[in-house]
Amino acid sequence: MNKRAERFTGAQEGSRRDFLKTSAAVPVAALSVLVDGRGVFAAGSDIIRVGMIGCGGRSTEAATQAMNADKGARLVAMADIVKDRIHEKRKALKEKYADQVVVDDGHCFAGFDAYKRVIESVDLVLIANAAKFHPLHMMAALQAGKHVFVEKPHAIDPAGIKVVQAACELAKRKKLCVLSGLQSRYWLAFQETIQRVHDGAIGDIVAIEEHFLRAPYVLYPRQPGLTEVEYQASNQYHFRWLSGDDVPQSLVHNLDRASWALRGQVPARCHGMGGRSTLHGEIYGDVFDHHAVVYEFAGGVQLYAFCRTIPDCFNKTSSVLLGTKGRAFVSLGRIEGEKAWTYSGPKMYSSPAVNPYQVEHNELFKAIRAGNPINSADYMANSTLMGIMGQISCYTGKEVTWEQLTASDFHFAPKPEEVRADMDPPVKQRGDGTYPVLIPGVTKLL
Repeated sequence: MNKRAERFTGAQEGSRRDFLKTSAAVPVAALSVLVDGRGVFAAGSDIIRVGMIGCGGRSTEAATQAMNADKGARLVAMADIVKDRIHEKRKALKEKYADQVVVDDGHCFAGFDAYKRVIESVDLVLIANAAKFHPLHMMAALQAGKHVFVEKPHAIDPAGIKVVQAACELAKRKKLCVLSGLQSRYWLAFQETIQRVHDGAIGDIVAIEEHFLRAPYVLYPRQPGLTEVEYQASNQYHFRWLSGDDVPQSLVHNLDRASWALRGQVPARCHGMGGRSTLHGEIYGDVFDHHAVVYEFAGGVQLYAFCRTIPDCFNKTSSVLLGTKGRAFVSLGRIEGEKAWTYSGPKMYSSPAVNPYQVEHNELFKAIRAGNPINSADYMANSTLMGIMGQISCYTGKEVTWEQLTASDFHFAPKPEEVRADMDPPVKQRGDGTYPVLIPGVTKLL
């Protein structure tokens, strides 16, 4: 499903690179070239082999953006829990990119170990599956010497964040790209607004208000022949042990923008509340449908963050910075107060050249070609951990501190490398077909 629920007026300008002149599609077996960390291509080939881990909507979009970014990109391998989904997305992509999609049947991999087969077949891995597996798949790809694009959230628990941090350090040593799916950093309107805030346009920030209110993400009904674990993985947004729930899953975009505005500060503590008030039925799994989190920073700044996933309600996505001399509406590209200003550049969807989802892939392929790696380590781990912090507080009803979280090795069981299709699922249906939801004040995690 398209996760771009936000409706912002601004976007990043990005010059479209000149596309490489490449030959028509060739068999996967012929694409046996490797890209090293310096951007050198074996035998002088212009081909960059791309593989998808996950074949949902977001991964398919990422593949589209990769092929738009570089005419030398070849999609050569795909993996998903559900084989039919691979074939469906391969067909759709092939219709649009006939010369660039060269995935044969032998490179369509299904199952929880399928990521290994993709990694060994490609130069660049697009990771956009259940967030539980992002740290494991990142690390495996980088250990194998492959460049990585990884969607948010980059982990769902403190143990996973530690793997993400180690993976980013490995990428630096190997001179490999690790690009985060937190695409706000590539929106020109956001860049200009945040820069003006940093230059003092609204004085000192005293409070921040963040909203991500929307209907539920895509819902996958149970299909015949799937084990319980396979069903939950195919419908992963609605199971906490796979997606991490909605604070790290959606609100992470807002938290990333807030941390960016605060020059990378992280909160000292937070307290949150949330629960399940409306959504019923097995398809909604065991996630909450509303959350509210208050983050407190050492300098006294308070961040108020809200997300909700209930249909037929008021929807809103916004990021507002409140300062001593004015207000910045980051998602609108507007500043009010002593130094009023409104962004006047191109809108986000006015062309592919300024769409931040596309621009970040343009920059990724440019970095690979130039041997000048992109590494999103400075924000991807901390912004994700802010989301995890708020989610754990909402689940438990307890205050959570940054120090407590970073010292913890807590993980939502089972460990990602232990997941198997025939295993006993970590959450089981009750007699009425629904799944039990965590209870604040009763649940203990850390």
